[in-house]
Amino acid sequence: MKYHFNEIEAKWQKYWAENQTFKAENYSEKPKYYVLDMFPYPSGAGLHVGHPLGYIASDIYARYKRHKGFNVLHPQGYDSFGLPAEQYAIQTGQHPALTTEENIKTYRRQLDQIGFSFDWSREVRTSDPSYYKWTQWIFIQLFNSWYNNNANKAEDISELVTIFTSEGNANVNAVCDDNIQIFSASEWKTFDAVKQQQILLQYRLTYLAETEVNWCPALGTVLANDEIVNGVSERGGHPVIRKKMTQWSMRISAYAERLLQGLETIDWTDSLKESQRNWIGKSVGASVSFNVIASEAKQSHVIDVFTTRPDTIFGVSFMTLAPEHELVSKITTPEQKAEVEAYILATAKRSERDRMADVKTITGAFTGAYVEHPFTKQPVPVWIGDYVLAGYGTGAVMSVPCGDQRDYDFAKHFKIPIPNIFEGADITAEAFADKDRTVIANSDFLNGLNYKEATKKIIEALEKLGQGQGKTNYRLRDAVFSRQRYWGEPFPVYYIKGMPQMIDAKYLPIRLPEVEKYLPTETGEPPLGNATVWAWNTDKNEVVSNDLIDHKTVFPLELNTMPGWAGSSQYFNRYMDPHNDEEIFSQKAINYWQQVDLYIGGSEHATGHLLYSRFWQKFMFDKGLVPVDEYAKKLINQGMILGTSAFVYRVDGENKFLSKGLIEGKNVQAIHTDVSFVNASDELDIEAFINWREEFKEAEFVLENGIYKVGRDVEKMSKSKYNVVNPDQICVDYGADSLRLYEMFLGPLEQYKPWNTAGITGVHSFLKKMWKLYVGENGLLVNDVEPSKDNLKTLHKTIKKVEEDIENFSFNTSVSTFMIAVNELTAQKCTSKDILEPLLILLSPYAPHIAEELWNQLGHKQSISIASFPTFDASYLVESTKNYPISFNGKMRFTLELSLDLSQQEIEAAVMAHEKTQEQLQGRTPKKVIIVPGKIVNIVG
Repeated sequence: MKYHFNEIEAKWQKYWAENQTFKAENYSEKPKYYVLDMFPYPSGAGLHVGHPLGYIASDIYARYKRHKGFNVLHPQGYDSFGLPAEQYAIQTGQHPALTTEENIKTYRRQLDQIGFSFDWSREVRTSDPSYYKWTQWIFIQLFNSWYNNNANKAEDISELVTIFTSEGNANVNAVCDDNIQIFSASEWKTFDAVKQQQILLQYRLTYLAETEVNWCPALGTVLANDEIVNGVSERGGHPVIRKKMTQWSMRISAYAERLLQGLETIDWTDSLKESQRNWIGKSVGASVSFNVIASEAKQSHVIDVFTTRPDTIFGVSFMTLAPEHELVSKITTPEQKAEVEAYILATAKRSERDRMADVKTITGAFTGAYVEHPFTKQPVPVWIGDYVLAGYGTGAVMSVPCGDQRDYDFAKHFKIPIPNIFEGADITAEAFADKDRTVIANSDFLNGLNYKEATKKIIEALEKLGQGQGKTNYRLRDAVFSRQRYWGEPFPVYYIKGMPQMIDAKYLPIRLPEVEKYLPTETGEPPLGNATVWAWNTDKNEVVSNDLIDHKTVFPLELNTMPGWAGSSQYFNRYMDPHNDEEIFSQKAINYWQQVDLYIGGSEHATGHLLYSRFWQKFMFDKGLVPVDEYAKKLINQGMILGTSAFVYRVDGENKFLSKGLIEGKNVQAIHTDVSFVNASDELDIEAFINWREEFKEAEFVLENGIYKVGRDVEKMSKSKYNVVNPDQICVDYGADSLRLYEMFLGPLEQYKPWNTAGITGVHSFLKKMWKLYVGENGLLVNDVEPSKDNLKTLHKTIKKVEEDIENFSFNTSVSTFMIAVNELTAQKCTSKDILEPLLILLSPYAPHIAEELWNQLGHKQSISIASFPTFDASYLVESTKNYPISFNGKMRFTLELSLDLSQQEIEAAVMAHEKTQEQLQGRTPKKVIIVPGKIVNIVG
C-alpha cells in the first residue's frame, strides 16, 4: 500500500470538519488552554507559504496541549475591514463586502487544506454587523468614561458630572485636555447643555478634537504612522501630508504608566517590550513656561515646554516650535510671515516618521518673535523646525546647544549666537552630559550643585515664579480614531448642535449604509457623505433618509468610520463567547477562559495592535468586564519566511537583456521576474517572460552557452517581487504534512529563513519512509510483538526530546528527532505496536493527517487528537550493559557486550573465557589485564 497523501489529507480534513473535532467546550472540567493567532486580513492574493509559519507553530502547540489533557481553545477569524478592499471597490465598483467574502472563502479553503485544528464554530469577522455591534458598544463605553488619577482607573462620566455639580472642577485630578478652564459648581449649573457637553469632551476617554493627522489626498483618508513608508502611503505609494482635522481620538495617554508597568507582568519577547517602552517614552523632568515678549499691538502669549534637563535652563539659546504649533501664526512677525508660511507648507509634505528619522537634514525658519528667559529675563529668539513634533510633549523645546547635539547643529546652521557658558568653568561640554555632573559655574544660583540638587532647586524656583513645575511626560500620544473611509465600523454617533450624541446600545449595530461611490464627496466629506439614508430618528430610533433631517427629531450621523485596529482590539475576548447577542461575552465564559495563554504573531504589530489592544483590555478591566488587565500571558513573534527572487538584466536605455554571466562592467538594470518562469538551474523560460508583459514583447536576449541565466537574491516574499510561492501547489505536489514539517524544519521559529521548494523533498521522503515503517505492500506491518530494548530506548529518547522541544518552541529540532527515530526503528525492523503507536501521537501535532490515518489503521475509532501524550520513562535510557573494546597491547581487536553490574574480577573472567581472546593469546599467559570499568579492557601480553 502506497502513501497516497492527497487522499489521506482530504479524508481527514473532511472528518474533522464534520465531527467538529477541535470544538472547544466552555466550562470543561479539564484545565483550559487558550492558543491564539493574530487573525489575518483576507487579501485577494490568498496565502503564500510565508503566511502559515506562525499558524503551524500555534497548531502544533494547541494539538500538543490537547494530548496533555487540556481543553484547548484555538479559534480563527478575519480582520475583514480595511483599505485594500475599499481601494478595489473604487477601481471596480464592486462592493467591498462581496470581494471580502470571496477572499475569505479562499483563505478558509487554504487554511483547511493545511490541516489546522481551529475551532471554526467560533469564527468572527470584524466586518460582520453581529461582531462590530460590540466594537460600537465599547466605543460608547469609552465615550461615557473618564480617567480618575486618584483612583488610577476609568470611571463613569456620570460620577464626574456629580463632582462638577457639587464642587466644580478645581479639585478634579483627571487625565484631560491641557486647556481646562476652572469653574465652580454654581457656574457649572449656569452652563447650557452645549457648553457642558463641550467641557465633558475634554475629559472623556474618546473625544473629538482638532488633531494633526497624516492625510493622503489620493486615498482620501487619514493614515496611521504604520501605514506610511518613506513618506508615502503603503497602499499605492501616494504622497502624504500633515494637516489639521477634527477627529475622534482615544485617550490612550491616560494608561501610559499602566501600559509601561504591565510589561513587567507578561511573558512577551524582550524586543517587543522594548519597542513598547520606547513608544510610550516615559520622561521625568519639568514643565517650564516662557512668556512671549509682546509688542504693544500684540496679545501676550505663553510657550510651555517640557524638559528632562531643567538644570540646563541657563544654557537656553533659542526656542524651537513645531511648524504646526498653534502659536506660530499668532507670534510670527509680518516681516517673517512669508518665510514661515512657505516653510510650514514644505514640512506638511513630510510624515512624522520621516521627520523623526532624519537627523542630518537641518531646516527651520525664524518667527521674528522672542520669549523672556524666566531667570535672566534676556530675550530668547523663537524659531520653528520640523525636528520638533506637535504631538510630542508641548510641541516646543527650549534649545540648549551646549547640552544637545541637534540643538547645537541647528544653532550652527542658522548662525544663532551660542553663549560660551563654559568660560571660566571647571567642567567641559563632554563632562556636562554625565549623570553625576556638577552644574557649570555660569548657572547663577545652581553653581556647584550636582544634577539632582540643581534639578530640585530649579523646579522650586520655577514654582515660586509661577512659571513651571516638576512633571512626568510620556511620548505616547492619544490615538486618532477616525478614518475617512467607507469600509470600516460606523460610529454609533449622531450630532445635535454640533455635539456628538451616542445611540443607545440596545439599537446597535448601526450598519454601514449603501453608497454609489466609495470616494469622498465632491465637497471633501468622507465616503459616507455619499449615503442618502444616513440620519438618525430619535423618535423611531432608526436610520432614516437624509431628506428627513430637521434637527428636531432627525439628526445627521457621523461620516467617518473607525480604524482597522478597532475590531482587532477586542476579538480575543469575543472568541470566548462569539454568538452571544445580549452581551459582549458572558461573565461565566470570560471567567473560565480568563486570558490568552499563548499568542503568536508578527513583531510589526508591536506599537499598533499590541499596544491598542492592551489599552482596551485595561479599560475593560476598569469597567469590571474582564478579570485580568493583560489579555495575553505569553507572546511569541514568529520570524519571516523569505522568498528567493529572480532577476533579469536590462541594458540601460535599451530593450536588451543580458544573461547573468555577461553583466560585469555593463550598465544594466536588475528587474524582478516571476519565479515561476525560472527552473532549478536558474534558466529563464524566455517565451513565458516575453508573453508576461507587453513591454517585453520585442526584447532582445543575449545568452550564454545558449541559455539565459537569471540572478538570485533572498528578500521578503511579496507579490511585488514576484517571488511568492503558493501553498496550494505545494499541498498538491507534496501534501500539507510535508509543508507543515518543512516550514518548522527551516529553522528556529523566531528567525528569518529563506524558502527553497527543492528542500521540501527531504521531509516528504521522510514521511514516505515513516509510512513504510507501518504499512507494507500487503497491508499493516504493526503487531503485538514485545518491543526490544533498542526499540524502547529509541521511543523514550524521542518522547523526551519532542516534549522538551515543544515546551521550548524549538520545533525545528523535533523534525530532526523524528527522522532519527524512524531511521533507527527501520534499522531495528521494529513492528511493535507498543512503540509505533505512541510514536504516532508524538508526530501528530506536526503531521496530523498521516498520524490520523495510521492511528485509524491501528484500529482506533476516535481521533488521535484526544490520545494521551506518551509518558517518558528515564529507566529505558539507563545503560545496563557496556560494549567494551577489548585491546591487546593497546590495539583494539574486538568488542564484547557485558553487564555494567559485573565486578572487575567478573569482567576479567568473561573476557579471558571468550574464544576471540584465546585466539589472540594462542596459549600465552598475559602479563596483566588492565580494566577500567564501563570503559575499556586492555590485555598486556
